[in-house]
Amino acid sequence: MSKPYKKLSKDDAVLLLVDHQSGLISLVQDFSPDDFKNSVIALADIGRFFQLPTILTTSFDEGPNGPLVPELVERFPDAPFIHRPGQINAWDNEDFVKAIQATGRKQLIIAGVVTDVCVAFPALSAIEAGYDVFVVTDASGTFNTTVQQAAWQRMSAAGVQLMNWFSVACELHRDWRNDMQGLGTLLSNHLPNYRNLMTSFNMLQDAKKA
Repeated sequence: MSKPYKKLSKDDAVLLLVDHQSGLISLVQDFSPDDFKNSVIALADIGRFFQLPTILTTSFDEGPNGPLVPELVERFPDAPFIHRPGQINAWDNEDFVKAIQATGRKQLIIAGVVTDVCVAFPALSAIEAGYDVFVVTDASGTFNTTVQQAAWQRMSAAGVQLMNWFSVACELHRDWRNDMQGLGTLLSNHLPNYRNLMTSFNMLQDAKKA
């Protein structure tokens, strides 16, 4: 039996950015480098726009996995940043779990590299721990589409909800009247076609004022 529809809430969601590291990102082959970077940064900007508690983590960043990409560090300078010394599954790191628990929130929005390990393992662990888990598919990457589809299927079968960054933004926002210009600007920054839409809208608004 399918579960009832539970909407993402900006008042109950936490953003987890897992292992978007300079070395690991070179393994991502299921999206083009430009598209993947855009999706990751878009998701980060969503976190800031909705003021979501955000937790950053890396795995063995002194080794070949490399440091977290600077764009995320710049966007969340005050966020908890868990440098895992060796645990592959972030959920096996006590500080990571404690940082999530400290938010008091039960909806976890997760993205990371690679999808089948760094995303799937903590996502499945969080489901087991009783959290509602939403994995952002286009801000998570792996070796190829075969691995991608298998990881998505495994998580979905366990109760993880799969979304893209655009749907995350829209579900959190709920109603254009909340801040149409703000969300429109965010979307325009990451979707060129949406920028055209907003340009047309702004021109119409200016014409009405004239």
